[in-house]
Amino acid sequence: MNRETLHNLIDRIPEADLGAARRFLEYLVVSPVFRAAQAAPMDEEEVTAADAEAMRRAQAEVDAGHVSSHEDVLREFGLR
Repeated sequence: MNRETLHNLIDRIPEADLGAARRFLEYLVVSPVFRAAQAAPMDEEEVTAADAEAMRRAQAEVDAGHVSSHEDVLREFGLR
């Protein structure tokens, strides 16, 4: 396997599946620690009223458009 073979495979991915392919490739290049954290079991601790309120406020920020996209953050830190 070499990069040319992978490029050829990427060229054959249907347009509708490019997002999924990108996410998978990004997954492969992140640190093993991040992958381990992503694969860790869910925390079974109960959600407190304060937690629920914080989640509600965060969702309101998202709904209002007051958040930065992943791409914006990567550009801000010179990673794109």
